[in-house]
Amino acid sequence: MSGHSKWANIKHKKGAADARKGRVFSKIAKEIMIVVASGDKDPSANPALRTLIQKARAVNMPADNIDRAIKRGTGELQGARLEEIMFEGFAGGGVALIVQALTDNRNRTVAEVRHAFTLHGANLAGQGQVMRTFQRKGQILVAAEGTDEDKLMELALEAGAEDMRREGDQFEIITEPAQYPAVAEALHKAGITAVSSEITLLPLNWMSVANKEKAAALLRFIEELEELDDVQNVYSNLDIPSELLESLSK
Repeated sequence: MSGHSKWANIKHKKGAADARKGRVFSKIAKEIMIVVASGDKDPSANPALRTLIQKARAVNMPADNIDRAIKRGTGELQGARLEEIMFEGFAGGGVALIVQALTDNRNRTVAEVRHAFTLHGANLAGQGQVMRTFQRKGQILVAAEGTDEDKLMELALEAGAEDMRREGDQFEIITEPAQYPAVAEALHKAGITAVSSEITLLPLNWMSVANKEKAAALLRFIEELEELDDVQNVYSNLDIPSELLESLSK
């Protein structure tokens, strides 16, 4: 399981910049609507919703926005019906990409994502061509500083986690999707705050890119995809060495 947090770490390096782009509230609101529509509106009974509310508060999303998103998810407030679209493709050098979008206008979203791929010389793939090289897992990242590794591992494994590893300055806990709520709840009850907690797509194999120009171009492409209003998440098998990633993040 070692190495799964590589793409998560890349995303977190870019997180501060992403939060300044003004689209973050809309993206989180959409995620909340989807999670509430398929689960409980009570955060204490819905770990995924609780995590999203923490995420919203971390970027100073107003409480009224959070409340409206929850009510739209339950149908208490009217709102556009959202459809999920998954795009699969390959960027320069064979880097695999999966783009998750939530949209109320399928034609608009397809056109925007296709344009971004064409602009960057990337290719969209057929359904399942890229997805089969990823696996759906629960992923929880906990800051290593101030955390007792043995106690965290015991807690996570007893709650049903599949594995836990040290990745740089974080502990990475991997679960099967069905076990994710129980593990997230166990950490919450123990007073452990996660840096990141989500059901995600993890690559079976990584594509290492050590060339600065190529790595920068790939990150620009991914950032442009993430800036599209309808795009919620971009999953990739891109692996950039830590030193290079630090220099590109400055």
